[in-house]
Amino acid sequence: MPMTDLLHQRARLTPERQAITELASGRRYTYADLDERANRAAQALRQLDVGAGDRVALLAYNSVVYVDLLFGLARIGAIFTPLNWRLATAELSYILHDCQPRLVIAGPEFDEVLGRLVADSRVETWIGLEGAQLPGGLAYETLLAQATTAPPPDALPTADSPVCILYTSGTTGRPKGAIIPYRQILWNCINTAVSWELTANDVSPIFTPMFHAGGLFVFLTPLLYLGGRVVIGRYFDAEESLATIEREGCTVILAVPTIYKMWLQAERLPRTDFSAVRWFISGGAPCPPALLSAWREAAGCIFRQGYGLTEVGTNCFSMTDDESVGRAGSVGRPIFHSQARLVDEDGRPVSTGQTGELLLAGAHVCAGYWGQPEASAQALRDGWFYTGDMAHQDENGYFYIDGRFKDMLISGGENVYAAEVEAVFLAHPAVAEAALIGQPDDFWGEVGLMAVVLKNGQNPSAADLLDFCGQRLARYKVPKEVVFLPELPYSPYGKVMKQVLKRELIGN
Repeated sequence: MPMTDLLHQRARLTPERQAITELASGRRYTYADLDERANRAAQALRQLDVGAGDRVALLAYNSVVYVDLLFGLARIGAIFTPLNWRLATAELSYILHDCQPRLVIAGPEFDEVLGRLVADSRVETWIGLEGAQLPGGLAYETLLAQATTAPPPDALPTADSPVCILYTSGTTGRPKGAIIPYRQILWNCINTAVSWELTANDVSPIFTPMFHAGGLFVFLTPLLYLGGRVVIGRYFDAEESLATIEREGCTVILAVPTIYKMWLQAERLPRTDFSAVRWFISGGAPCPPALLSAWREAAGCIFRQGYGLTEVGTNCFSMTDDESVGRAGSVGRPIFHSQARLVDEDGRPVSTGQTGELLLAGAHVCAGYWGQPEASAQALRDGWFYTGDMAHQDENGYFYIDGRFKDMLISGGENVYAAEVEAVFLAHPAVAEAALIGQPDDFWGEVGLMAVVLKNGQNPSAADLLDFCGQRLARYKVPKEVVFLPELPYSPYGKVMKQVLKRELIGN
């Protein structure tokens, strides 16, 4: 059954209400403006033979174009695939080969990367954004201006129509494309509105990248659903972002722990007026209790800790303002239209207070991974999504995230999977064995420490290996330190015992 286009419906109800403030351009868009832009984007791309099921990739900093494509492509059944501009060229090339987009839209900041991607990929059509010069000479702004504002004739999306593919690093060392269906977006809106008590009067800034689920779905789509306002920052600057919060009267604010640390160090913080703010929320990585306390004291506001995943929606738990203080460290209870359970390694329910793997179920769960049926079947079993995160539940039903089953660390809000980084080190001709562990870091939360066993007769420096890795992976994935060992600790089953490594190298 077709579903209602949430942006179009909101534009029908409140066309003249302000929806988006774009800081870089100074433009303020009404809901009618956004609806028209989505139609123009859909019509322009139809003229380039983009149709149902085709992927369209975007490589760009935050802007209203993300909104154009998210909703415009859905109106013609095509699939929006935003690209992580922090990735190395080889990683972006892999993603383009994997999803095979019909065309790529890209901004001017990525000319050097794009030169190599154009030569390496099979993409035929490249569209320049904001003056970017790409093969073919097509300009996004020109295409949009020339397109009709009439709604495209194609049918509305069904509940399971794929709207986005969002790539998330995988434990196998290769990114996986999570397929985000329309129902997931809609039910994340409903869940967030109901459980977080959002209203049409709320204003939220986006300081996190919009190629992430957090940038697209924590507040953007829920507030567009309700008729609120979103302030889009092109990228993050600590001083300017604090000024934006005050100037725009922002009421609900998402940031990752690293941003809160940067704000605490900002000169502007003591004189920033947070009187309009209802609450802040931390996401993307566990927030240390000391940071929770420091921010509450500095800002004088309610501060919550959130939990979500690309695959299951960004907003999976909720708590009241009072609970956020009295239950520091908890992510709250499962959001309204959602189910959560904790199981042991054999899939059996665990007792109250006992740690188990967190499973989630509901219409807010993704449809699996693009082109990876085995990974999809492993993650989605009997209606439940296996998150790979460890958690426990107290006697009152509040959940606490304890760690990760997946071999992964989170640095500055970005997931870094050990297998991916280890594979790069093992490709170096001097490396025999490699194991990545996370070590605490006051600024980034966690950074990589690589333990390496060299081949006989080889003697590269740590700097040599880090440079080798940096040429192949995004900067945030490169370990901050390399330690050379004579051997790694292995279990009887041939797996590196990383807990032993952690005890030996960092003391925990």
